[in-house]
Amino acid sequence: MDSIEKVAHILRTDKDYIYAVEKRLAEITGKKGVFDRIIFENDTRIKDRLSRLGLSAESSAKAVYDALIAKVENNDAWLCENTGSKKCSTLEDFIIAVNTAKKVLKIPKGFFIKMEKAKELLKNTPPKKVMAYLGYNTVEEMLAKEDIIEILASLRFVEGNEWLNKTFFIQYDTLTPGDFEERDVDVRVLSQKWTKFAKIFVMKKWHNVSHLKEFGVLFVIPTSLGISGELLRMLSLIFHYSHEIPFYSDVFRSIAKNPKTFIPHLLSLLRGDVLDKRLPENDSVRWLVIQRYLTKDDENDWRLFVPHINPEALHWHKAEDDLEAAASTFGMEGRELNFWRDLDSVGEFFNDEMGNKILVSFDLVDTVMGLVKRHEQMKFLYHHQEALWNRIFIEYFGEEQLEEYCKKHLINGYFEL
Repeated sequence: MDSIEKVAHILRTDKDYIYAVEKRLAEITGKKGVFDRIIFENDTRIKDRLSRLGLSAESSAKAVYDALIAKVENNDAWLCENTGSKKCSTLEDFIIAVNTAKKVLKIPKGFFIKMEKAKELLKNTPPKKVMAYLGYNTVEEMLAKEDIIEILASLRFVEGNEWLNKTFFIQYDTLTPGDFEERDVDVRVLSQKWTKFAKIFVMKKWHNVSHLKEFGVLFVIPTSLGISGELLRMLSLIFHYSHEIPFYSDVFRSIAKNPKTFIPHLLSLLRGDVLDKRLPENDSVRWLVIQRYLTKDDENDWRLFVPHINPEALHWHKAEDDLEAAASTFGMEGRELNFWRDLDSVGEFFNDEMGNKILVSFDLVDTVMGLVKRHEQMKFLYHHQEALWNRIFIEYFGEEQLEEYCKKHLINGYFEL
């Protein structure tokens, strides 16, 4: 199996797609042997990490997977020890986690909905469940005594998606670029009074970190899943959203230049729209821009098997660098977390108990999510596969160009090369 065929095998796609990509991108850039380099580096990193885990290429898929899970648990214990966080069970533990992240966070100012406009939206559509929970009869009384950021965050897990989609978000049709302003991103731990309602939300999402990209808010809910690897998972998500929020802010700022199309484009971004129609074939290679993980809904979605780039995978790539940088603030030079460096697009086939070759992702996020779902014996591959599509594009054009293409073509959903 040559390098192009192996990449196609990992991506579960037709090798002819990958041959077409290689031919076209080589013509454009003059770069040769790109897929050979991708597989060489993949194999080199696999060999190194297996050695560090005390394993080999002959090890079983289960042995490799279990060793990666154990590495996450050990890294999490190391983080807890060095940060002073215990088991992410007290408000202090969550504050420590956020403060650890803030040591390396460098989030630029963003373009977000004004808080005065947010208050107006709440007054127009009173969040009755939130008000009842807090003991208020009017929105005015609630806003006079409560932190509006906490109120906005609580809408996700107290009012629920149906109310948000059918009541609150409908008002976004009236927004204009003038309702947005430049300000800092608000990163915080919510107060413990929300724990009662938030537990259901956290168990459904399998994490306690969320965000409001249109308001520039990144928040941690102070409640635990009670699953090992919690601090590592929490920090990873904080770093991920710290890149996702400015990414979308840049796109908000860009679409605001055309007031006529601002609203439909804004709503498309917030819905996470992805092109859902096959376009006529031509001599160029068409790349989709997929702004969410389609595998969560359908692992056989046709869009996963054609050339595409994914900003989510880019945010995770940056987040993994941030995680190592955070570890280095303890004076350890990130030695415990450098195991995961440059592994987001790395994976290999190992034998299962029946002698069949199955793919094992070495990506940190896939491993962390596998730990969360370990009791269900669920293994995750989609972060790794999306990162590999990004890696192909990066090898030809660079990471900065990848981000630029994601932002530029996010609304349209595709571009041609």
